[in-house]
Amino acid sequence: MREVVLDTETTGLKPEEGHRIIEIGCVELINHLPSGRQFHSYFNPEREVPSEATAIHGLTWKDLQDQPSFSDGAAEFLGFLGSDKLVIHNAEFDLRFINTELALVNLPIIAPDRAIDTVGLARRKFPGALASLDALCKRFSIDNSMRDKHGALLDADLLAQVYVELIDARQPALGLTADNQNRGTSLVAPPRTHRAPRKHSASEDEIKKHRMLVSKLSKPLWDI
Repeated sequence: MREVVLDTETTGLKPEEGHRIIEIGCVELINHLPSGRQFHSYFNPEREVPSEATAIHGLTWKDLQDQPSFSDGAAEFLGFLGSDKLVIHNAEFDLRFINTELALVNLPIIAPDRAIDTVGLARRKFPGALASLDALCKRFSIDNSMRDKHGALLDADLLAQVYVELIDARQPALGLTADNQNRGTSLVAPPRTHRAPRKHSASEDEIKKHRMLVSKLSKPLWDI
């Protein structure tokens, strides 16, 4: 089973206000385990990057001027996604930006039901608890000490680890096979060795002692 964990960085919060994607990071999972394949690209947003956005991800307009536009990298990006499920933290936000960018270059948009939203998973699993990526890393003891700024590829990698914990996929991956092997071994009966028949009849001495014991009983059940 293939899934793609995805994260974006943008110039702002609303694409309808002209904000654009400046970074996309993707991590491939095969049967919930990272395969080592990744997609990562910065993009020229063709506009200024507000200082409040730079404070979050550290990227400025100067950093991005020489990067390709989204239209130049769209084919490679979509090729990496394929048709598989996408794992996204707050999927509505990222998909709104991605689909805006795809529409600008006349490419088909991504259906919302293709995404697994880890915010929703976290809120169902831990009602009332914080569901930010940092909070979930802390809950699952995932090292996010290098995350002084948001970064799409770093956040996708952290989210991949969080996702495995949220769906309880780590324990089966580590222990289920061995457990099944142990169970299978315990169900195999050991070979039986043939024993010669033994005599079980009472000896004369045992019969004599039994009669003496019975004679001492008062009102035995068989006489009532």
